[in-house]
Amino acid sequence: MKKTVLITGSSGGFGYEFAQMLEREGYHLILHGRDKARLKLTLGVLLYPERHQCVFADLSSRKETETLIDSLAAMDIYGLVNNAGFGVWGGFSDKEGVAQADVVRVDFLAPVMLAHAMLPMLKKNKGFMINVSSLAAETPLPYMATYAAVKAGMTFWSEAIRAELKGVVRVVTLAPGPSPTGFRDVSGAPKGKGSLFSTTASEVVQASLDCLKAGGGYCIPGFRHKILWLIQKITPRFLSLSIMANYLKK
Repeated sequence: MKKTVLITGSSGGFGYEFAQMLEREGYHLILHGRDKARLKLTLGVLLYPERHQCVFADLSSRKETETLIDSLAAMDIYGLVNNAGFGVWGGFSDKEGVAQADVVRVDFLAPVMLAHAMLPMLKKNKGFMINVSSLAAETPLPYMATYAAVKAGMTFWSEAIRAELKGVVRVVTLAPGPSPTGFRDVSGAPKGKGSLFSTTASEVVQASLDCLKAGGGYCIPGFRHKILWLIQKITPRFLSLSIMANYLKK
């Protein structure tokens, strides 16, 4: 019997790559998204689309998230990829509050809810969880304030439960930097920012799966992202705040 993996945010970016790579490894996939047309495009590029299924939910809605969880309750899930997420680029006071709150709901609250609901199955199956965070978690980011704060929470939460679940469920905390995934178009980010450190989505996802096969861990994919991480670590916060405020401002 094929093992089942749920991938949130499967309609593009990293989710699109996760779907193709995990299918090649023999998994049955539950592809989540909120855009039915785009999600069906992901299903269409898979080698055996008839073996997989799509589920639809807006993770910014608690009700829809709970409905999704209820619909998965009877399924024997082996792996969970918490990939769905987005950001809002611009001054915090200039962007509407609903959008800022939705970043928190989609990027953090929904993964916490899904993980808590799925963990009994993941423990029983000695399965895995991949939580897609970001190098934005490593330093406060003016003009991406909510996104960076949420990803910091995602990293801390993921790393903490990784320690709790050691030897029971393999957990990967994936922390990529800039990658051409369509994130910029959704967030409204100006083009070119961070392009020096850009790493392909396929390289990012492959690195997370390699980390998973090694037992899990904190995964910074590719040498460009590792360089960016090192720069973040050695730069004092007062200096990085000044640099990033000037660099990220439109």
